[in-house]
Amino acid sequence: MTVNRRDFLKLAGAAGIAGAAQASSARAAPTNRVSDDWMGMLTDLTLCEGCRKCEWACRGANGLTHDQPIDDYDDKSVFEQRRRPDAENFTVVNRFASERPGENPTNVKIQCMHCFEPACASACLVAAFRKTPEGPVLYDESVCIGCRYCMMACPFGMPAYTYDDPFSPAVKKCTMCFERISKEGGMPACAEICPLEAITFGKRSDLLALARSKIESEPDKYIDHIYGEKEAGGTCWMYVAGKPFGDLGFRTDVGTTPYPELTKGFLSAVPLVLTVWPALLMGAYAFTKHREQLAHAEDEQAANSTTTSEEGIHG
Repeated sequence: MTVNRRDFLKLAGAAGIAGAAQASSARAAPTNRVSDDWMGMLTDLTLCEGCRKCEWACRGANGLTHDQPIDDYDDKSVFEQRRRPDAENFTVVNRFASERPGENPTNVKIQCMHCFEPACASACLVAAFRKTPEGPVLYDESVCIGCRYCMMACPFGMPAYTYDDPFSPAVKKCTMCFERISKEGGMPACAEICPLEAITFGKRSDLLALARSKIESEPDKYIDHIYGEKEAGGTCWMYVAGKPFGDLGFRTDVGTTPYPELTKGFLSAVPLVLTVWPALLMGAYAFTKHREQLAHAEDEQAANSTTTSEEGIHG
C-alpha cells in the first residue's frame, strides 16, 4: 500500500487526536464529591509516644519484609534523622524536639493522606490511581507504566517507588488497609495496634466532630486547626496537635484548592505531547525512509540501464 505525504499527515493527525483523547480519558479518573460516608483516620499527635508499633503492624498487614521483632521498634535512634515512607515502610514516625525546656517531644506519624481529589490520580496517564467510594486512594500496579508523575504531583510527597526490581517496578504507598476495612468490623493495622488510641478510624464526618470536640474542650492543649480538613482540598487522613503544624514537618503552603484544579490546563496537554508528537516524528521518519528507498531504486534502475546500453554497444 502506497501512502503519500498528504495522506500520511491526515492519518498521523487523526491517530494523534484519537490517542490524545484516549490518554486523556484514561488519565482523568472520575472524582467523587465529598461524602460524609467516606472513611478516614484522625491522628492525635498529643497522644503519640513514638513507640512505632504502627510501623511494625503496617509492614505485617501489607506483606512487607518483616524481619524485625516488635521489640526492636523501641530503638529511638531512628529519630536522629527525618524519614519518609518508602517501598518497605508505608508509614513512619518522626520525632520533633520541643524548644521549651522540660516539654516532651512531639511524635508525628506520616503516610498517604488519601486526598479528596488526588493529585496522583490526576497526573497518572493510565488511571493507575483511583479514589474509592469508601475513601482510600488505591493504586493498580498492573496498568502502571512507571512514569512516576504521581511522585512529582503529590503535594505531600507520599508515593514511593521500588527501584530494586527493574522488571516489575511499582509505586508503593498506604492503602488505609483497604482489604481489612472492606470487611465488617475491619480496622487499619496502625489504628488497631496503637496502645494509646492516638489513631482513630471511622467516618470522616465523625472524625471531624471528634477533632472539634477535642479542640473546644481543651483549648490549652490543642491548637485550633484540624490538618487535612481543608488542605489541598481536603484529605481523609487528618491530625490534631498541640503546636503549629509547620513546626512538625507538615507543609503549610498547599492551600485549600484541590491540586487537580491547579494542574488541569497543563495535564490536558500531556497526552498531546505523548501521542501526537511521537506519531508525527515516526511518520516523518517513515516518509524520509520511503524517499530514500525510492531514490535508491531509481539509482539501481539507472545503473542497470547504463549497463544494458554499454553491453549493446560492445555487442
